[in-house]
Amino acid sequence: MPEISLLVCLLLMAGGVWLFIELADEMREGELERIDTALLMLLRDAADPAEPLGPPWLEEAMRDLTALGSIVVLTIITLAAAVHLVLAGKRHAALFLLVAVGGGVLLSFGAKAGFERARPDLVAHGARVFTASFPSGHSMMAAVAYLTMGTLLARVQPNQLLKIWLIGLAVLITVAVGISRVYLGVHWPSDVLAGWALGASWAMLCWAAALWLQRRGRIERAGEGAAATSSS
Repeated sequence: MPEISLLVCLLLMAGGVWLFIELADEMREGELERIDTALLMLLRDAADPAEPLGPPWLEEAMRDLTALGSIVVLTIITLAAAVHLVLAGKRHAALFLLVAVGGGVLLSFGAKAGFERARPDLVAHGARVFTASFPSGHSMMAAVAYLTMGTLLARVQPNQLLKIWLIGLAVLITVAVGISRVYLGVHWPSDVLAGWALGASWAMLCWAAALWLQRRGRIERAGEGAAATSSS
């Protein structure tokens, strides 16, 4: 069973990397412009494209959701999760979480620096932007942080329903952050998809590493504290 889980992680990681490379290639050749434009305009008022669909409170809610992918919020949540693991006696898992999320954030900055795609200029931006468009940093960092946290917390959690809840919540937040970036007009849909693909690939790599380390007693298993791990 552990071997199957490891294989699934590696296959998902490879699939995400392949999708990111394909999107990057299509983006460089300008093949994504038409579908990106069509999808972006689906979320705008047909009578006034400057306005997103829905009431004013929905746009404000999207700004709140997009903040869940910001560096400040992700840092707070990651540190909170790490403290939770330390207090639960899982110090090795806490350290792994910090290294995994920190490495993913560095990967996000590196990936973004390699492309110079312009931000969408069809509509007014609903949030301030400071960098290039491809891939979506918020979407990628949300995938990196929430999926890594969700899968790692699930790995050290003995309750099966809680495992499902943690991973499901991580996926839901990651998807919501990406949708908010397109809704606010600050990213093309393919930027978001590329961010999800690369971020999820990193999370799967971290999950595979956690599986490998758990089998060797380097990270606490479900229902096991740091003291039990160090004495094994």
